[in-house]
Amino acid sequence: MKTLKETGAGQTVTVTRLTGEGPVKRRIMDMGITKGVSVYVRKVAPLGDPVEITVRGYELSLRKEDAGMIEVS
Repeated sequence: MKTLKETGAGQTVTVTRLTGEGPVKRRIMDMGITKGVSVYVRKVAPLGDPVEITVRGYELSLRKEDAGMIEVS
């Protein structure tokens, strides 16, 4: 399964599963990243951290560690 961390800039993907635990998973969900939502990867920093995405009409930056917990297709 591919994660958001492995997705290249300029791609649009759909969230299939969140693998985080407890408060981390809750924080990701509070940001609007839930199963079935479409995510556009705007930019990936040169070292891969952070990842800039557009979700539900707003822009968001995620740490590489958090992006690895979001499975996409």
